[in-house]
Amino acid sequence: MRTTNSRKVAESNVFSKKEITKKVLGFGVNKGPTVARLSLEEKYKTFFEEKLELANDVSYVGNKKIPLLRLYRYKEAFSFNLVNYFLDAFKASYNDIVFDPFAGMGTTLFASMLRRLPSVGVERLPFAAFVSEVLVKLAKCSPTEISTTFRRLCEIVDKCSPAPVASDVNLVSIAFDEPTLVRLQKWKAAIQTLDSPLQDIFLFLLLSILESTSQISNDGQFPRIKKDKKPLWPDEALQGKVIQTLSDLITVRSLWPHLDNCPEPKVYVGDTRDLSSIEFDGAPSIIITSPPYPNRYDYTRSYCLELCFHFVQNFSELRELRMNLLRSHIEARVHPDESPCHPGVEEVVQILKGQKLNNPRIPLMLIAYFLDMERAIREWSRVMRPGGRVALVVDNVRFHGEVIPVDLILCDLAEQHGFVTEKILIARYKGNSSQQMGRFKRVRVRESILLWRKTL
Repeated sequence: MRTTNSRKVAESNVFSKKEITKKVLGFGVNKGPTVARLSLEEKYKTFFEEKLELANDVSYVGNKKIPLLRLYRYKEAFSFNLVNYFLDAFKASYNDIVFDPFAGMGTTLFASMLRRLPSVGVERLPFAAFVSEVLVKLAKCSPTEISTTFRRLCEIVDKCSPAPVASDVNLVSIAFDEPTLVRLQKWKAAIQTLDSPLQDIFLFLLLSILESTSQISNDGQFPRIKKDKKPLWPDEALQGKVIQTLSDLITVRSLWPHLDNCPEPKVYVGDTRDLSSIEFDGAPSIIITSPPYPNRYDYTRSYCLELCFHFVQNFSELRELRMNLLRSHIEARVHPDESPCHPGVEEVVQILKGQKLNNPRIPLMLIAYFLDMERAIREWSRVMRPGGRVALVVDNVRFHGEVIPVDLILCDLAEQHGFVTEKILIARYKGNSSQQMGRFKRVRVRESILLWRKTL
């Protein structure tokens, strides 16, 4: 695929065809070899199809108007509409089992449930798995239960002693002033007096207001302190969230009156790199998912406040969780014997090792990420039904000017483990950081949806 600029260059006959491709794709800007990546682009060039109308659906933006899913901004999620798009495309029926091996906040599971499709989700981040489960419980709760329970909590919160949180994690003390933190801990203590499922539902609502009551903004790679931010008082924020929940529950009952008869998803806190402990009622036939991108984002930092309020007791537990996530972040442990599992990865790693990077661990992260993804793909192939379909949302990345074609490398790895590539849908083109554009010029980077089929 060529841009308008590349056609102008071609017409001028200044560059050879290979040089044009390298310039457009951002390969070889550091004068390193580009053979493996150019070979991938050539191999898969007929599989590309632009679907730019899906641009908003591959992000959380598409969930902002979906009742219940809008209650918590899990910014790495894709949209409810995207799941339905592929359930339609795959002609999903009651005989199918939908599987999301990176379940996140459970969008795939929630959409599948509303279509009465059995589904299974696996998620390593315990907070995200909790959200997946609670959304189902909340959807089947009555507005009267929520309003009555909230009034009861308001009556007892002042009398409660602050519940413990992982206060030795530095971000917790930085994020809140002392009165706000104590008030949040009192609300947590009051919520812990409830029985299930209301305890889980109100804990979810409490966790959903942490950012709005803090000095933190979670819009970038890491949570950032915003000194000019005016946090909400916890009582005000929680009341607003309850009101929003009541409105959503009324809408849900109107849109999906059959909800009580829908099969509840099975959600596991587990690791998609090893599915041996996951119980499936049958072989999954549809996967709709999106893995973490190899973009250095650390989910234990992005969701540090939520984790520290309920899911880890101290910094040591938080760090151990970080080390056990898919290795898409800089701090991941990498064994000295581990090496690139694909020529495209090896090519990029060799180029980056010779550069002055802002973090020297980036090449190690890339090696580890693709090794982990290969393990995950192998597991999906093992458990999936022959003929099963996969829709996988991924993002290409760029470090020190070098583009890593994550989409094509994963397609190549999948073909080694029992899948065939059917299409590569380009949902949108993303820009680069100002630092990269300043040094290496602007290169469009694909965010793609990979469509695979499990062979017999």
